[in-house]
Amino acid sequence: MARIIGCVTTSHVPAIGKAMAAQQQEAPYWKPFFDGFPPIRDWLARERPDAAVVIYNDHGLNFFLDKMPTFAIGAAERYVNADEGWGIPTLAPFAGDQDLSWQLIEHLIGADFDLTTCQEMLVDHAFTLPMKLLWPDGDAPPAVPLCINTVQFPLPSARRVWALGRAVGEAVRAWDSDKRVVVVGTGGLSHQLDGRRAGFINKDFDQRFMRSLVEQPDWATRYSIHELVELTGTQGVELLMWLAARAALGDQARLVHQHYHIPISNTAAGAMALAAA
Repeated sequence: MARIIGCVTTSHVPAIGKAMAAQQQEAPYWKPFFDGFPPIRDWLARERPDAAVVIYNDHGLNFFLDKMPTFAIGAAERYVNADEGWGIPTLAPFAGDQDLSWQLIEHLIGADFDLTTCQEMLVDHAFTLPMKLLWPDGDAPPAVPLCINTVQFPLPSARRVWALGRAVGEAVRAWDSDKRVVVVGTGGLSHQLDGRRAGFINKDFDQRFMRSLVEQPDWATRYSIHELVELTGTQGVELLMWLAARAALGDQARLVHQHYHIPISNTAAGAMALAAA
């Protein structure tokens, strides 16, 4: 059977792409952020995952306000970056793992999750930036993009997203394969880009949430979506992807590394790596 080696969670702030393209990783503004990733890359290099399930949110590339699935999953042979406007150069297509895609699709639908199955799917900065942060040399493993709606209300509850992540973990562990899989959750942490609370960051909540992923991983499910928006900002609700990625590991996990830095483009930026117990 396949094995989940752990999960990695990271912010996907678009400005990161511009900094990477301009080779600004050592610039004073950016260095505190990029310094959080070498320990995670070292862990991935040691663990050598064969595939990645990348849980992210689409920003209007595949789905817009007129058609917004709650959950969507890629089943393509490859995924093309169509989000060049954020400063990151056009990238080579990312390889897909179609066998893993269909294992997830069949298991999740069998567990009563209504998925939109995409045999063609473009990817934006929410997918590409984490892949480049974690595998900057372009040696990322084949991936399966799993999209959660955090853009257009109504959004799935934290409890539903937690259940989705648990089902992802069950699907991987039931897969008749010897592959090693890492689950990546991208987005957040607290930030709001518009409205009266533009620039809002909640450091205390962010850090409590990060601790909870080690100590009490379903802690955030006590909050409604509206409460999470109040606590983290309109876009900070992207922490749902972190929650789903952590849920895939099961009850126990070991912290490998964590990093938190503010601000990056008016956003709280975090990264964590957790090894499956």
